[in-house]
Amino acid sequence: MRFISISTVNSTSRLPTEAEMVSMHKFIVEGKKAGWLLEIEGVTFGTAGVRVHKAADGKITVTDGPFAEAKEVLGGYALLNSASMKEAVAHTRSFLEHVGQENRDGTWEGTWETYQLFEMPAGEGK
Repeated sequence: MRFISISTVNSTSRLPTEAEMVSMHKFIVEGKKAGWLLEIEGVTFGTAGVRVHKAADGKITVTDGPFAEAKEVLGGYALLNSASMKEAVAHTRSFLEHVGQENRDGTWEGTWETYQLFEMPAGEGK
């Protein structure tokens, strides 16, 4: 089964330290080699996003960020290959062990939300 984990971080969080980035890189390489980590990407802190919204009347609006009401910002995502939600959560928890280790340069707070992806039955959708 495939799962997506979406990372959000507190908008006041600091950037990861060099040591945390090295630790995370090693963890990512190991996860890809083991086959449970399919893909992972981070979002650059401080970049303003864009919201695209479709209302019930069909009107589509585009709003440029930054979004003042946002207490959290998108940090990135990971695409996981796991046998169960329990296993996916175990992998997701591991990501958090690689950030927020050093607190001398400010705080780091974040969340990973994990969802199972819908997969078409074999032979459909082709």
